[in-house]
Amino acid sequence: MERDKIKVVAQNKKARHDYFIEQTFEAGIVLSGTEVKSIRQGKVNLKDSYATIEHGEVFLTGMHVSPYEQGNIFNKDPERDRKLLLHKSEINRLAGYVQQKGMTLVPLQLYFKNGKVKVELGVARGKKLYDKREDIARRDAKREIDRKLKEQMR
Repeated sequence: MERDKIKVVAQNKKARHDYFIEQTFEAGIVLSGTEVKSIRQGKVNLKDSYATIEHGEVFLTGMHVSPYEQGNIFNKDPERDRKLLLHKSEINRLAGYVQQKGMTLVPLQLYFKNGKVKVELGVARGKKLYDKREDIARRDAKREIDRKLKEQMR
């Protein structure tokens, strides 16, 4: 049995900085052919994008896919909302999370899995400023410890 071939195209690093990620879901995404070609070239931006649930369907808003250069009339609006493909039970679970206070749906990364474009969607709770400072301090301390250990190994 061959392993799933995963090629990460774009990551939303700002999401992990601004939110606590409670749970993640993998979703397919409805795209046009020229959008897939543009994504293969890495011309996609997840920054400031989020997902919403409307009428029992999940839509990704704010994801920018640059128009494909050879796409001419087949290119779509780069900022349009794109439908995410999830099972109804997953959508109901996500709707339950979003109704809780302070929860939102944030795309964490966009990748190809066995030739299909997938989105890793995170159920996120916003961080306060002091939480961000705490994370930065923890990361700096870890970096300093690693530096000291590396010096001792020499």
